[in-house]
Amino acid sequence: MGTTTAGPELLVELDRSARRPLHAQLEDGLRQAIRSGRLVARSRLPSTRALAADLGVSRRMVVDAYSQLLAEGYLEARQGAGTYVAETAVAPRPATIESRPRPPAFDFFPGSPDLSTFPRRAWLRALRETLREAPDQALAYPDPRGAPELRRALAGHLSRVRGVVANPEAILVCAGVSQGLAFVARALGVARIAVEDPSLPVHRAILEARGASLSPLAVDEDGARVEDLPRLAREVGPIGAVLVTPAHQSPTGVALSSARRAALVAWAKDSASVIVEDDYDAEFRYDRAPLGALQGLAPDRVLYMGTVSKTLAPGLRLGWIVAPANLYERIVEQRMLADQGSPTIDQLALARLLDGGAYDSHLRQARRRYRARRDALVRAVAEHLPGARVTGVAAGLHAIVRLARAVDGLQLMELARSHDVGVYPLGYGYMRPRPVDADLALGYANLAEPAIEEGIRRLAAALAELPPAAPTNDGGAIAR
Repeated sequence: MGTTTAGPELLVELDRSARRPLHAQLEDGLRQAIRSGRLVARSRLPSTRALAADLGVSRRMVVDAYSQLLAEGYLEARQGAGTYVAETAVAPRPATIESRPRPPAFDFFPGSPDLSTFPRRAWLRALRETLREAPDQALAYPDPRGAPELRRALAGHLSRVRGVVANPEAILVCAGVSQGLAFVARALGVARIAVEDPSLPVHRAILEARGASLSPLAVDEDGARVEDLPRLAREVGPIGAVLVTPAHQSPTGVALSSARRAALVAWAKDSASVIVEDDYDAEFRYDRAPLGALQGLAPDRVLYMGTVSKTLAPGLRLGWIVAPANLYERIVEQRMLADQGSPTIDQLALARLLDGGAYDSHLRQARRRYRARRDALVRAVAEHLPGARVTGVAAGLHAIVRLARAVDGLQLMELARSHDVGVYPLGYGYMRPRPVDADLALGYANLAEPAIEEGIRRLAAALAELPPAAPTNDGGAIAR
């Protein structure tokens, strides 16, 4: 009943100091593994030769134990295939891992790129070249700051494309902006952080979980209301940092005006505070050339963050921080305490995409595709949602659609889901949620143009079924 292959490993504990014979302990151990569910029906056992070697016993003892359990019905032998746990063996079913609910067919989730266009061939080529050429030492524990090759590539790319003032020694590679924010919050050690309102709830939750107290910084058509910062400081005390998304405000889609960019930098210098810049969606601007990063105006006051989650795929979990010199080592320390570093092979593959031009080529193609999809969204809204309009700059992976009337966000989400459409009310991005609001944050990047048109048509049908919302006292959508 042994096979020519060793098969899987199996834990069976034998106590050589016990009076009970080893063969009986072995049989009992196998029975218990099956009864407890550690060995489930149809799972293959190690070969008798392999298990005997692993346990340090004679092969005859293992053969006899397998024979006994075969006779009892716990095991079954398959000619030429090995020994397996029998279907009829008494064992509880293993716990199943619940999968995420199926997303709707027309899911306007904001922030997701077109996952079907991930550059698989370029990525696979980069991985192959990395595995072929990387030295053995590349497989050791990673540098917590990030692979030097990727930090050099990022320094060149960010300087050339985003106007970031950076050298490799100022860059730390992390697993996206969410993880980066956790490091930054700990490293800053400030009590109060001003955060754009609305903003991403998960980012606020990360900051609060790391001990920060948050103050809302209102947003209008020119971006974050920087002029409100002195008033906030008088009301709540010193503000140690402010988190902004100046290139394409998340989620309203507006850009921080040049006057406010200058005012924010001046405020940070005067108050000895730190600006945390999430360069959200900066790579995708369709109506004009993108503005350079805020960090380029004041590298000593701005902590810059970016990621490939929107440009390549969020599943890669690769991002970066460019930190002022006085904060860098503290952030590296937080990285060490968390997980010691990002997977090196993926970092080296990304470095190859950046150095070889494949990353830039992918971005050019993505811009053309996403511009066409944003235009398709604008057309569909005009056709199927009378009185609604698309707001914000022509940029990024989502747009704000202002409906003709305020609606109950949860009711609309449920009704839209019954039409197989996923929609996302902007009102839940505020620090004080607005259950009744007129704005929706609709992503278009991961939907083909015909799907965008059909999804908006179905959204219109859901809206037609939605009863009027009860009035609220907390205002409507953001001031513009």
